Amino acid sequence: MNLKKYLNLKDFVSFIRGLYNNRLIILQLTKKEIRKQYIGSFLGITWSFAQPLFYVGAISLVFTIGLRGARTAGDLPFVLYLVSGIIVWFFFAECLTSGANSILQNSYLVQKIVFRVSMLPVIKILAALFIHSIFLIVVIILYMTHLKFPDIFYLQLIYYLFATLMLVLGISWITSSVVPFFRDLQQIIQIITRIGFWFTPIFWSIDRLPNKYQWIIKINPAVYLVQGYRDCLINKVWFWERPYYTLYFWLITLLIFSLGSIIFRRLKPHFADVL
Repeated sequence: MNLKKYLNLKDFVSFIRGLYNNRLIILQLTKKEIRKQYIGSFLGITWSFAQPLFYVGAISLVFTIGLRGARTAGDLPFVLYLVSGIIVWFFFAECLTSGANSILQNSYLVQKIVFRVSMLPVIKILAALFIHSIFLIVVIILYMTHLKFPDIFYLQLIYYLFATLMLVLGISWITSSVVPFFRDLQQIIQIITRIGFWFTPIFWSIDRLPNKYQWIIKINPAVYLVQGYRDCLINKVWFWERPYYTLYFWLITLLIFSLGSIIFRRLKPHFADVL
């Protein structure tokens, strides 16, 4: 196996440039992917707005009426603390699941020589980003109903969105290229995301753990993203105020991103043989 070819920086740049050059095709296929999710339903794409609205509404009712005493530190309603973390995890988990299945679900495109297969995970992730963006707008409106209005820290959401996209794209290149050869990975990913939900500080605060054990939870890069959203919406902390954790996240993310491109390019020639 000639790994030297896949570790070549020029080849990596060409791989990324190929995606950029096909950006219009990616956007068109993303729109098609979003529409496909709602084909056959009466309300169609309106569900993309209705689902996050209903979900946030249900959470609000549970924690403001059913559990009136639920609070985080201070007087912040628990529902605001919860949704600020849960929207990140939903986006992260959806990208992992759909990205891993992107090659398998579009096997007919893999057979086409002129089609750039590396676009498939990107399309799935961008489709999930569309839903996430609507969910985020609903959450911001919820904050405003509690007199928590947008400020300059909200601009950081763009940074954390970009960080999330980089991480999930790298992971998706790895998983989507492995799934055609090892299909049990689909179930493994579902199990990991379900377990990871409870081991990520979404319903609970990482500050409840002793300092000497917090690093174990923070190994998971998704924790950085959850904490980042809360820094924007609640804590009002800039990402550079957590320099070591930010450095750790980007080292892990860039490693996964680079490894993902290598594994994908290495296995891509064999996709047609197993699909």
